[in-house]
Amino acid sequence: MTDHPGPPAPLHHVVEGAPDPPGPVPGPPVGERNPRREQPPPVVHSPGPGVAGGRVVLVHGFTQTLAAWAPAGERLARRWEVVRVDLPGHGGSSDVRVGFEEAAGLVGEAGGAGAYVGYSLGGRLCLRLALERPDLVRGLVLIGASPGIADPGQREARRDADELLARRIERDGVAVFLDAWLAGPLFSSLPVEAAGRHERLANTAEGLAYALRRLGTGAQESLWDRLGELRPPVLLVAGELDRKFAGIAAEMAAAIGPTARVAVVPGAGHAVHLERPDETAALVEELVAAGLGREAGA
Repeated sequence: MTDHPGPPAPLHHVVEGAPDPPGPVPGPPVGERNPRREQPPPVVHSPGPGVAGGRVVLVHGFTQTLAAWAPAGERLARRWEVVRVDLPGHGGSSDVRVGFEEAAGLVGEAGGAGAYVGYSLGGRLCLRLALERPDLVRGLVLIGASPGIADPGQREARRDADELLARRIERDGVAVFLDAWLAGPLFSSLPVEAAGRHERLANTAEGLAYALRRLGTGAQESLWDRLGELRPPVLLVAGELDRKFAGIAAEMAAAIGPTARVAVVPGAGHAVHLERPDETAALVEELVAAGLGREAGA
């Protein structure tokens, strides 16, 4: 699969809690979207109190859309400006085709300067952005995320596994793939009503297959050896039941140094922001209030 010719379209995103509501933010040209999966236009909500001094950018994971952040985003928008982004290959950005580094840059273009909160795939992209654009990332919250795979052989094996998944999506379609994906052990503690299956169905097989091939863990450069370069405060969040990523979070914190801390959410699995949206928002608020909140007079 090749990138589309010319500069990539900006990522579809919504802005909430904006002190000065802007006009609609354009996503990919309507004529380039699948009409059966047309996304709603960006929505701007009324500002909440104390929002003027800070922004929080929320970035979803694989097979999700910006709708996954609605519960946590609603709470955060009472206090700060909140930007929710559709990643390349997903939702209203389903036609955007770029590599991993460029995808991280597009997230930064959509989000601007603020605290970035990324889950899984979104976390990996936010981490890359924080390393490349420290002027934009004032604080970083990574949920169930990693810096990639350090071992070249394991990274190649992951690329092969992601290629098989991509072919399965292209063969079976999004609905069948989602049933198998959400039934996997990674989401064993995720309630059906919180999984957002309906919103995930807004994705296309082509977009998700692209995301696996170009944005998957096997496709990205390992960032383990660059963690010490991070400058913003970092919060690494994992569910108590997600032992793999809880361990990764501890390793990352040790590599980052004193600006990082780990928060393990009791009783939660991999998708902490879906299983425990209030706890997730509270953790983000704590980090943002310590940094951006000072600028807002919070």
